[in-house]
Amino acid sequence: MNAIPITIETVAAVPAAMPTPTPAAATDVVNDVVSDTVTLPLDRQPTIRIIPMPADTNANGGWVMAQVDLAGSVPASERAMGRVVTVAVNSFLFKQPVFVGDLVSFYAQVIKTGRTSITVEVEVYAQRHRFGSEVVKVTEAVLTYVAIDENHKPRPLV
Repeated sequence: MNAIPITIETVAAVPAAMPTPTPAAATDVVNDVVSDTVTLPLDRQPTIRIIPMPADTNANGGWVMAQVDLAGSVPASERAMGRVVTVAVNSFLFKQPVFVGDLVSFYAQVIKTGRTSITVEVEVYAQRHRFGSEVVKVTEAVLTYVAIDENHKPRPLV
């Protein structure tokens, strides 16, 4: 699976209307999926909300990916009624850049369960300028977790 890189930058360094430069093959994909302003989901609460700081900036989207994994683990752990480990990132799509100072909301929900596994969808939205009305969907991902026992071995869901 090819990942599309994302950069978290200050608004002064990267204009809000333009994605961060990416390799030519990825640029076409990014330009095709960039969405307009949306609204936050009204039918559920965010799993995590966080404001990225300058220390969170990186060239490849690792901070966003780590936050998505944490957000996805919350409903997975609740469903497993215990500890889980990430076993797969089924899909990960960067739609818009995240900027330092955005209020970033991560919405996670279980979409499928197996004998030991839990698949979770995570949607990520950024509120630009925090108190403004501009909201954009920046990332969406699907991850699979496995419930584990005290010996770190897979265990059936309760």
